Amino acid sequence: MCIVGAGYTGLWTAYYLKGIRPDLRVVVLEAAFAGFGASGRNGGWVTAENIGARDKYARQPSGATGVRALEAALRATVAEIERVCGAEEISCDFVAGGRLAVATTPAQLARLRASLEEARAWGDGEDVLAFLSREELAGRVNVAGALGGLFAPHSARVQPASLVAGLAAAAEHRGVVIYEATPVTEILPSMATGGPGAVARTVFGDVRARAVLRCTEGFTARLPGARRALLPMNSSMVVTEPLDEAAWREIGWAGCETMSDEAHAYMYAQRTADGRIAIGGRGVPYRFGSTIDDRGETSPATVAALRALIRRLFPAAAAAKLDHAWSGVLGVPRDWCAAVNFDAGAGLGWAGGYSGHGVLAANLAGRTLADLVAGDSTELTALPWVGYHSRAWEPEPARWAGVHGLYALYRAADRLEGRAESARQAALAGVLGRVGDAISGIPH
Repeated sequence: MCIVGAGYTGLWTAYYLKGIRPDLRVVVLEAAFAGFGASGRNGGWVTAENIGARDKYARQPSGATGVRALEAALRATVAEIERVCGAEEISCDFVAGGRLAVATTPAQLARLRASLEEARAWGDGEDVLAFLSREELAGRVNVAGALGGLFAPHSARVQPASLVAGLAAAAEHRGVVIYEATPVTEILPSMATGGPGAVARTVFGDVRARAVLRCTEGFTARLPGARRALLPMNSSMVVTEPLDEAAWREIGWAGCETMSDEAHAYMYAQRTADGRIAIGGRGVPYRFGSTIDDRGETSPATVAALRALIRRLFPAAAAAKLDHAWSGVLGVPRDWCAAVNFDAGAGLGWAGGYSGHGVLAANLAGRTLADLVAGDSTELTALPWVGYHSRAWEPEPARWAGVHGLYALYRAADRLEGRAESARQAALAGVLGRVGDAISGIPH
């Protein structure tokens, strides 16, 4: 068995596959090193966030029941990751503190209430999503200008690079062989290889296996025939120096909840184990032709914008220096719906398209892909993201224009919402946001 990509998806798949079939030879091919991509650069959210639109998954044969099963499986995955971290002695600062979505404008508050209403319509109770008043939110974390929030208990914070490094070691302990610095240039199905099995073509030669699994997420566009499958969306992060005790007394955040706002171009943040604020958001959202910046460089304008966001949301951290800044890419399907697929006849499988929620979703996808490859029919293989297919992204230059136009609309809407002094301005902001949603297909 050959897996392409040593990020969360590839490593979880390998780990669980060896647990199901200990005698199976499993190799992982990685272009750089384990965790080089989004798995080592993300915001550290182990969150049961939606990985697609409910209405789209509900069109699968399992219908609405399947959607509820998928969401329940995602929530249960928080505990599964915690279990594995304990069993494998992976030290990654795991804290199951839940997730906060914070509103800092009336328009954001309205969107939070709409999200809560939708959750209730799907049967989610207070144990899944609860509304927090301004005062209740302040009791958890003091966000300047916050009007209220939502709390989802099924979420945890981790140090993402530590998690992926520990997972790689755990997979190797089970007998998985990881070949780093081994770029794969092409994946071929069994019917195109002139021999048994599928092939992963590397710069050093071909690797033939009964099945080849593509677990490349944001780097998928580099493979022939897959340029328009997943859009490599850029996201950037900064982290402050450790804050002093006085700052943390002012901010609170003792529960170490993961946190986001409800802006259209939203931010995501966590309080790290060593007392820093790590915060991220979109910088340059997309590069023409689905090209990728391997070095993870972050533009000065993006760093300045994230610094300003820290100062606005957390005045107690206004004087804190930024110790690090970095960027990475995540994989986005055209309809923002993640999927798991395996074609035994072709010897090909893949999972991904998490749109930034892959720290948790990759574990469930890895378990699911392992069951599919092993030929086992389980509750996981019946989930509605199995066998799901999104349409391809538009060709260039429409792809570049669409993504950049989308974020221009979102940023304009956020600026108007932040300073809306009249009903007319608020209405215009709403129109811009809805136009952006229509272009993007982002599920809400």
